[in-house]
Amino acid sequence: MTTRRTGLREQKKQATRQALCEAALRLALERGPHNVRVDDIAEAAGVSPRTYNNYFANREQAIVAAITMERETRVAAAVAARPAVRLADAVIDAIVDQYTAQDESDRDALLLIASHFALRNAFVHTATAMEDPLADAIAVRLGDTDTHIAHVLGASVTAAVRVTLERWLQPAHVNSGLVVPSGALPDLLRTALAALAPALDAAENRQHRRHL
Repeated sequence: MTTRRTGLREQKKQATRQALCEAALRLALERGPHNVRVDDIAEAAGVSPRTYNNYFANREQAIVAAITMERETRVAAAVAARPAVRLADAVIDAIVDQYTAQDESDRDALLLIASHFALRNAFVHTATAMEDPLADAIAVRLGDTDTHIAHVLGASVTAAVRVTLERWLQPAHVNSGLVVPSGALPDLLRTALAALAPALDAAENRQHRRHL
């Protein structure tokens, strides 16, 4: 019974978070992000401002979460789901897929994010949420009881993604709000993450040698 209540509570929390994200993005697209208040988002989602503050610290987090929510979980799940594939390939493919598979509404949201400094910063910062789930997935792949190496690798991959997103969303000129993404994001991500492939390979080869 306790497990069922916990499951229902988590589902309700997830539904509330989703409603807040959708309301935040819709209002930002309609009015512009600077014209959206936390109270507006809470009212549109049918919750109190106090409830909103249990999920997000500011409006930028909620707007960005509309297209990044649970991305870190999906990346980790994709890595764990391909045990027969080289670890480096599984990690790189999972990240590229999750950061570049967008529908029409996501493209509208990305254009909005790219056009506003605070949203760009919030979007880049979301990469940090991937570190622990990815490290856990790598640890499972490596069969490690000592997860130190897995967490080092997870932190390194996360840093590479964050730096790549910052580069991709650079303003065209200093003191300019205009953003012209510099290159194709999939190519930038693959190039950055390829530099970490030897470390991922070394950890995987170490695990194989231990089982010989």
